[in-house]
Amino acid sequence: MLFLVLGRGKTGSLVADVAHERGHGVRVVGEEENRNAAALTGPFLAGFDAVIDFTTPESVVSNMRACLANGAHMVVGTTGWYQHLDDMRSLAARRGAGFLYGTGFSIGVQATLRVAKELAKAAPHYRFTITETHHTDKKDAPSGTALSLRQALQAANPSLQVEIVSKREGDVAGLHVIEAVSENDRIELKLEAFSRRGFADGAVRAAEWIVGKTGVWEFSTIASEL
Repeated sequence: MLFLVLGRGKTGSLVADVAHERGHGVRVVGEEENRNAAALTGPFLAGFDAVIDFTTPESVVSNMRACLANGAHMVVGTTGWYQHLDDMRSLAARRGAGFLYGTGFSIGVQATLRVAKELAKAAPHYRFTITETHHTDKKDAPSGTALSLRQALQAANPSLQVEIVSKREGDVAGLHVIEAVSENDRIELKLEAFSRRGFADGAVRAAEWIVGKTGVWEFSTIASEL
């Protein structure tokens, strides 16, 4: 397959490396080459099996509009844009595109989401806090994974009020700590990413999965198929 990777940052570059390792051809386009999605024309996009976006919250909306309007198959790992999700769903449906987005393209994130739901059910009267720490280059806060963890907790126990604390330090790939506290004890659930490779591998597998498909999916709903 031939993939287009949008973004020359650390994660985007690693996505390209993983795609090469899995036997795919890759073209990488940086933001400096793609101001306001100017590079994403119909003829250009037609040459790729799928597009993978790891850019910034400021760039990703224009990229999604251009790709989906041309019926492309797109995987978006960028976060911080979800206020536009309904518009992107509608555009993908109108144009017959394939669109897959998510906040944590790793097995560890998906496993933590499942465990978080069970914790919320098992400790319904505890006070919950999520603390997330990422590298200083990360633009959005809270992280998409932290928001998904809060959503998972509240889906299992709608009465929960979950505070999120965001920190930006050094080159931290991703650290999420769920803390549940009562008068008697404290429970901690921690997910620490040692590198961005787990996210890159998941994104490439997601791109392989979406080729030839039409529709809209959130990564957690198809992760078990990869």
